[in-house]
Amino acid sequence: MANIYEIKVLDKEKNVTTLEEFKGKVMLIVNTATECGFTPHYEQLQSMYDKYKDKGLVILDFPCDQFGHQAPGTEQEIAKFCSSRFGVKFPMFAKIDVNGENETELFKYLKSQQGFKGLGEGKMADFMKDFIGKQHPDYESTPDIKWNFTKFLIDREGNVVDRFEPTMDMAQVEEKVAAIL
Repeated sequence: MANIYEIKVLDKEKNVTTLEEFKGKVMLIVNTATECGFTPHYEQLQSMYDKYKDKGLVILDFPCDQFGHQAPGTEQEIAKFCSSRFGVKFPMFAKIDVNGENETELFKYLKSQQGFKGLGEGKMADFMKDFIGKQHPDYESTPDIKWNFTKFLIDREGNVVDRFEPTMDMAQVEEKVAAIL
């Protein structure tokens, strides 16, 4: 793939599109779920979007039902939940797979650019290490997405510059976003 802007994705109405319209912006691409313990990240993501959208930030929401069936419903139901519960206004796309034989080209590309770097430290990180480790003892050795709300940071030139696991403190994510704006 030549660049991230040429990758085909489906918008929430399932129309084929690309990320070309976001060229020149800082993108934070997130695989999300509405019934996950990390779902409150929506509120923090919306707050970050409100704070930095005029400086060139766009957050792209890709619902994913691969982890514990925590993103049930249609794209329209998910969008309604996100806007009514968390005031989400950033772009949402069609539900996707981020791992496995049906993974999207976008997440295959993102993982090839920024592999897994660990779940970090703290109570939630320790819980996730144990939880994921029981299902996938070799999880640390693969670039696979480990859970909902993994985030990829893309600079204005389309380079995937960082990856944040859901256990990373959102204040640290915001610091890194602000630094490249």
